[in-house]
Amino acid sequence: MVAHWSRPGFGSGGLDMAAEPDEIIHQQLRLKIMATLNSLPLRDAIEFPRLKATVEATDGNLGAHLSTLEQAGYISIEKNFEGKKPRTRVAITRTGRRAFMQHIDYLRGIIDGIATGDK
Repeated sequence: MVAHWSRPGFGSGGLDMAAEPDEIIHQQLRLKIMATLNSLPLRDAIEFPRLKATVEATDGNLGAHLSTLEQAGYISIEKNFEGKKPRTRVAITRTGRRAFMQHIDYLRGIIDGIATGDK
C-alpha cells in the first residue's frame, strides 16, 4: 500500500506525493516530543522539566533526542538563566510542524489502509 495525501496549506496546491515515514520523528520518544510540542500554540515553548515529565524521559535521554530534533531543524532550544538558575525552553519550528503533520498523514494512511483492507 502506498498512502497519498493532499493537505491544503502546504505550498501551492498542497502536497500530493507518496507518504513516507519520517525516520527522525518515527522513533517513539521523538514522536511523543513532537506531539507534545505540536499541541502548543504557535511560537509557544515548553520548559525542559515539564517536557521531561510529559514524555516520561530521563534528562540524558531527552537531551539526546532533543539534539537530534534540533539538528534536523524540527525544534529550537533556548537556554538562558532566570537569576542563577538555568532555564531551557523547547519549541517546534515551522519545518518541524510540517514534518510532524506529514508523518501523521503517513500513519493515518497505514491505519486507513488496515481499516479498509488495502494491501
